[in-house]
Formats: sequence, C-alpha cells, structure tokens
Amino acid sequence: MKSAIGTIKNSNLSLVLNDFKEITKVRLAVSVVFSSIAGYFLGAYELQWSAILLLAFGGYCMVGASNAFNQVIERDLDALMKRTQNRPIPAGRMSVNSAMGIAIVLTLLGVLSLYVLSPKTAMFGAISIFLYTSVYTPLKTKTPLSVFVGAIPGAIPFMLGWVAATDDFGIEPGTLFMIQFFWQFPHFWALGWMLDEDYKKGGFKMLPTGKKDTGTALQIILYTIWMIVISVMPVFGFTGRLHLSMPAAIIVFLMGLAMLIFAFKLYEKRDNRAAKSLMLASVSYITLMQVVYVIDKFI
Repeated sequence: MKSAIGTIKNSNLSLVLNDFKEITKVRLAVSVVFSSIAGYFLGAYELQWSAILLLAFGGYCMVGASNAFNQVIERDLDALMKRTQNRPIPAGRMSVNSAMGIAIVLTLLGVLSLYVLSPKTAMFGAISIFLYTSVYTPLKTKTPLSVFVGAIPGAIPFMLGWVAATDDFGIEPGTLFMIQFFWQFPHFWALGWMLDEDYKKGGFKMLPTGKKDTGTALQIILYTIWMIVISVMPVFGFTGRLHLSMPAAIIVFLMGLAMLIFAFKLYEKRDNRAAKSLMLASVSYITLMQVVYVIDKFI
C-alpha cells in the first residue's frame, strides 16, 4: 500500500515538474543561460563561480517568467495550434492563476538575483521581460514587425553576461548584442516558415512578407550576411576589450558561410525541409560561435 502511494506521489511530482519545464520552456531557457555565461566569460577579468551561479539562476528565472507570462496571454491562441495545444494551460493541467503565480515569483527571484550582481544587469533583465511580454507578444498577431521587437530581448542574454561581469555597458556588450540580434532573424523566420500553417491558425504574423516566398528568403539571406559581418568585427580591433584572433575569426566566418549556404538553399527550394535545415544550422552556429569566442579568449 505504501509502495503504491509512493508511486502515485512520484508520478504526480513528475507531472508537475514536466509542466513547470513546459511553462518555462526549459530548452530555450537553458540556451539563454548558456549565452549569458558565455558573455560573462568574455567580460570577466577574473571568474567568480558565485556570480556565474547567480547569473545562471537569475537568467533562467527571467526567461522562465517571460515564457510563463506569454503562455498566460496566448492561452486561447495556443489552444488553436497543434504545436501548442498540449501546453499546461490550454490542456487544462494548470490554471491561469497558477501560471501567473509562477511568472510573478520567477520575475521577483530573477530581478533580485541579477540585482545582486549589479543594478545594470537587473535593469536589462527587467527590460527583456517587459519587451517580450508587453510589446512582442501582443504584436505577434498585428504585424510581422513583432519579430524585430522580439529580437531585442532575444539578443540581450549574450550581452547580459558581459554586463554582469563588468557592471558596464559599452562597445563590447553592444557588439555581442548586435551579433545575436541579427542572428534572430534567419533563425525565427526559418522557424516561422516551417510552422507558417500552424501560426496562421493562431493569427500570428511571423514572416516579413506574410508568405513563404522569395521575398522572405531574400531577407533571411541579407540578415545572415549582416550577422556574419558583425560576428567577425572584433578581429579588426575596434571593439574595445572584445578581441578575436585571426584563426578564430576565420572559423566564425566559415561557420557563418555554412549558415548562409543553407539560407540560399531555402531561397532556391522554398520548402519546409530547407527551412528546417536552416533553423538547425542557425542553432549550431550561435552555440559554436560563442564557444569559439570563449576559447579564443583563454588560449
């Protein structure tokens, strides 16, 4: 009997944990934390593991809060789309009040954790939540320009790590911000291309031309080119303490070129398979680029 009760409790705990991971979008949150820590490594004069832990915890809380607020706001639209209808709120596994409670608690914990690092870090974290929930989310059903707005909070994490390490905002974190800012467009438009039919069920306008056409593919190519240009800028020596050696710059350039090839393939084929390949290439690019930057600093 006790064994059966224990099994039920463990099962319930597992379900609650899974819903928490779903409402905070754990994979996205972990990738954001990774970007923040990479930025911290680049900016830090001396690594402090207590600061890294605070940044990781605060970063997860801020992203988790943004996603929880987003799912509260879009709960009716989520129920219309195949990819989101099994989320905790539309599926009925979590109440709106519970989700709001999680979002508020995570916001407070996130801001407090980042404030311990520095007030500037907390400020940028708070700006990220505000833009994501109060500007980007409502605009998604109004205009494709929502992606431009969403790219701002999406680009903050890489920069946030530098600010957390230095309590300063200058050319270095600004460059990190711009790299991830321009990366957002080919990444999200490739995703939007893949999910266009589903997005339209929810009334979301994610593609720049509103269609899966050559105009959208061309813009993806142009933004990818800008991303490559900004990514290798530190090799020229005018981005302050943010340096990139020639070998590292060549590696970053070649990775960007590989992503650009996938963008051209999407322009040529204009199908979901090419869009998926580009999306996966973009995820690989942003992760490996950050790894190259960090390794290059320490070797």
